[in-house]
Amino acid sequence: MKIARITTLVFLFLFVVAAAGPLAAGEYEIDSSHSTIGFQVRHMAISKTNGSFEDYTGSFSFEPGNPDSWSCEAVIQAKSINTNNEKRDDHLRSDEFFDVANFPTLTFKSTGVAMENDSEGTLKGDLTIHGITKPVEMNLEALGTVTDPWGNERAGFTATIKINRKDYGLEYHSVMEAGGLVVGDEIKITLEIEGILKKD
Repeated sequence: MKIARITTLVFLFLFVVAAAGPLAAGEYEIDSSHSTIGFQVRHMAISKTNGSFEDYTGSFSFEPGNPDSWSCEAVIQAKSINTNNEKRDDHLRSDEFFDVANFPTLTFKSTGVAMENDSEGTLKGDLTIHGITKPVEMNLEALGTVTDPWGNERAGFTATIKINRKDYGLEYHSVMEAGGLVVGDEIKITLEIEGILKKD
């Protein structure tokens, strides 16, 4: 009778684990087709111009409920900048801005995560732009995990930060006759990241 009871408990435990699904812990590769690396800057102080980087790779380690183990890194190709204006994009690639010939990539590598609750926290790391590396802190939102229709484990995050472009050597400025910069100094960066758990 005792053996039968133990067997029943074992099967019940296995059923609960199977029903709960995987913990989705491990190394995730960024799915660029469902992610966005975007930015926004003031133009002539009266409007905002939006842009993005189209070519990038990256990965992150993620275990739900264990932010101390989280980490991420990404490499962005500077020449892939896109503001939907070819002339402006060529100017941004020139040595007056990103100088992509000499500084072909932007990079980010995390140094830690501090969560305030299950979904909001701070992502700390080193951001390199134009060959200059500085420590930064991003506002982080964990959007959760899901199993897609093809059996892939996915996890999503949003990260935002505001930086001063001149801190990274992007010194170009043009002043209007009435005063004020044509291009603002403050850049708002928004990362919408979705990753797929790598399979063994």
